[in-house]
Amino acid sequence: MKRFVNDLAKSVRIATACCLSLWLFGCAQQEEARVLHMGHTLETGHPVHQAMLHIRDRLAEYSAGQMRLEVYPSGQLGNERELIELLQIGSLAMTKVSASPLEGFVPIMQLFNIPYVFRDQAHYQAVLDGEIGRQILDAPRSVRLKGLGYYDAGSRSFYTVDRPVLEPADLSGLKIRVQESATALDMVSSLGGSPTPIAWGELYTALQQGVVDGAENNPPSFYLSKHYEVCRYYTLDEHTAVPDILLVSTFVWDSLSDQEQRWLQQAVDDSVVFQRELWARDSDAALAAVEAAGVEIIRPDKSLFQSKVSEMQASYAGTAVGALLDQIQDVEVP
Repeated sequence: MKRFVNDLAKSVRIATACCLSLWLFGCAQQEEARVLHMGHTLETGHPVHQAMLHIRDRLAEYSAGQMRLEVYPSGQLGNERELIELLQIGSLAMTKVSASPLEGFVPIMQLFNIPYVFRDQAHYQAVLDGEIGRQILDAPRSVRLKGLGYYDAGSRSFYTVDRPVLEPADLSGLKIRVQESATALDMVSSLGGSPTPIAWGELYTALQQGVVDGAENNPPSFYLSKHYEVCRYYTLDEHTAVPDILLVSTFVWDSLSDQEQRWLQQAVDDSVVFQRELWARDSDAALAAVEAAGVEIIRPDKSLFQSKVSEMQASYAGTAVGALLDQIQDVEVP
């Protein structure tokens, strides 16, 4: 009996030691894994968030668990400007921002806020996927940011609370929310509205309380933000195509090994393809959903809006942005 007890005790000690060793090995493995943190401002149901989870999964797969991505949605870590600033000091690894607020850091980004730059979706995609798109992604390097890729954010159109916009004249006297972009302010002013910068997270209340009379964004954002509960008119003038840009802090990027950089870039590239597929599906679904909820979808004569901003477009002649606009017009669609 005594021998049995001793053997049992020995077995327990061995089992405990094995468990402890496995636990310590797991901790060591966990400590060895490089963890990147990524923040953004959109809801978890948004196709952009789903694409970021795709980065997370692909990165874990490519690196065999040696790299992990943790994603913080819904503005948990700050608004877009604050997230950019966190990247610049290396306190956050990655984020997704619209090209609009990035204009305040990288002036060349203002080209995306100039209305009717792209002839159609195919032209827009050809520019982003080509040499011009790569040059634009490299531009943030000067402010300690690196562009990794573009997510499709569709075209931005006006939505209003209680007055339909059938033509530019209908914007007269309306306070329209815009992103923090000087070019976006000029664009709305050129069309006859009164631009009002407001943070995305504060916009629902601003619309509800009459601080602004409307805003402008793409269909999934209009739907998922529930702004359609307040705004009953959506005018598909599609004035700008402003992409979302995936950014990584250069402090973080430069600290990665060549192999880790390849893993991360490949995971991002995969997510770009995935996000475009999601976007096409969700954009159509969002339009159908808001229309079913009682929103009046207006398809105006876009030429009326294009003619109103011709002077704004011409004002860039002789500038670096103007030269880039000329190059964009010369891009041929495959």
